[in-house]
Amino acid sequence: MIYVTGSLAFDFIMDFPGRFADQIVPEKVHVMSISFLVETLRESFGGTAGNIAYNLALLGQPVSVVATGGKDFRPYERNLKKHGVTTGSIQITTQDFTARAFITTDLSDNQIAGFYPGAMRLDKTLHIPRVVSENDFVVIAPTDPAAMDQFINECIERNIPFMFDPGMQLPRLSIDTLQKGVEHAKIVIGNDYEIALINLKLKTKKEKRQVKNKNSTIIITTLGEKGSIVEQDNERFVIRAAKAVKIVDPTGAGDAYRAGFLAGFIRGLPLKTCGQIGSVAAVYAVENYGTIEHSYRLEQFKKRYQEEFGLMIE
Repeated sequence: MIYVTGSLAFDFIMDFPGRFADQIVPEKVHVMSISFLVETLRESFGGTAGNIAYNLALLGQPVSVVATGGKDFRPYERNLKKHGVTTGSIQITTQDFTARAFITTDLSDNQIAGFYPGAMRLDKTLHIPRVVSENDFVVIAPTDPAAMDQFINECIERNIPFMFDPGMQLPRLSIDTLQKGVEHAKIVIGNDYEIALINLKLKTKKEKRQVKNKNSTIIITTLGEKGSIVEQDNERFVIRAAKAVKIVDPTGAGDAYRAGFLAGFIRGLPLKTCGQIGSVAAVYAVENYGTIEHSYRLEQFKKRYQEEFGLMIE
């Protein structure tokens, strides 16, 4: 079983029919005041934990979410259950709303986002369920920084393998938390900017505690439309992005990639194959508005994978 920690949120996704860069005057950034008139607005279920878990369930992987929802969470919970996600470890609070993300995307797929944590603030009161053992796997995705630190400690103490995905919480994580996550994770993942920032934050005057393949850690660098790079020890695989029928909305593609990679990894498939599965999982998200609006049968996924990479997966 894969247990996914992270945020649960309602996403409000907007499209700006221009480019952010064209609206910014560099010499005036210190007094910047910009408003974007968007063309579309769509509300959907999202959050890192929900997104990853949903995509894992689509791929037939048993998955459970460890997170907090608000007093408005029930419709989202029903949707997760409908698609095969176990929700027994989701805590519901009646004191606040489920987290909310407001995301605006321009024509170059650049994004500006605002996030209200809401019920997510209570994630720090959660624990990795007692039933989780070293035979399971945990995803530590962005949520409350104190919760992420606690989940890392629990995985280390109980020898539970985990993926460390600091993402948008990188600026708020302490050096100690970041170092523990990087050094003890089975998999570390981030986009090229995030991996570079991790390297920068872990530098000291005496040594460079950079993201390394320490203890055979798998390092994944996602590159958007340019694909991804998967590294372990002396192996390095460059994975191209799967071809999209139509690029509709890139939001959620990274979480779908994570689910695809993990679905292959848990099955013991080669790292290159895992990256390719992640690539195909991501393209389904890109072709639809919202982070978990896409759907497919496992047979359809396997067929598309074969068409994309010329190989069969079991």
